[in-house]
Amino acid sequence: MTTHLVTGAGSGIGAVLAGRLTQRGDDLVLLARSRARAVELERSFPAARVLVADLAEPGTLNGLGRDVDGPLASVVHVAGVVELAPVSRLRLRDLEEQLAVNLVAPAVLTRELLPHLRDARGTVVFVNSSAGLTAGPDWSAYAASKFGLRALADSLRAEEVEHGVRVTTVYPSRTATPMQEKVHEQEGRTYDASRWISPETVVDTILHVLDLPEDATIPDVTVRPVVPRPA
Repeated sequence: MTTHLVTGAGSGIGAVLAGRLTQRGDDLVLLARSRARAVELERSFPAARVLVADLAEPGTLNGLGRDVDGPLASVVHVAGVVELAPVSRLRLRDLEEQLAVNLVAPAVLTRELLPHLRDARGTVVFVNSSAGLTAGPDWSAYAASKFGLRALADSLRAEEVEHGVRVTTVYPSRTATPMQEKVHEQEGRTYDASRWISPETVVDTILHVLDLPEDATIPDVTVRPVVPRPA
């Protein structure tokens, strides 16, 4: 049986990925930040096993590996948070939350699950962002977390090659998700989902990575919209 652990399955890319994996008969382990959220995920994905851990509090992930049974074909880190602000007005709590959810939690969760990944010679996928490649005004905290995630992936890839664990970073540009709606609101711009990448397209990329034959890996892949960004 093929089992995947996915974070961020409540909406956007994570929800589409969980749905596609379920449709093809794979087993899922999902994370929920609270018991109430877990109930919602169990309704959406009744065959999945849902574990409660708050990525904003990475300490809640300690020992989580003991709650997972058997090999993991993949761990896909999709969950993320964003709060735009110039450095001059950056609130400590917003900086800490973005670093915790986007960087520290993936590091701790991966550490906890490495024995299960090694057993399956599995794949770790970090869904990063174009902000993990270049940082613009107001994106300092989010970009810092994503630049760090890129470094984490690069180090992990070098460390785990001897164990057969593959590591891929996916860098989607703007994608039509609830997070993107929030970003547009913060930017004071009109949101038009048709201008951006669909979550399904990003999920197609992730599934391609997961389904690669054992003789190959894709360390990094960037996904960009074809519609020019409005000025």
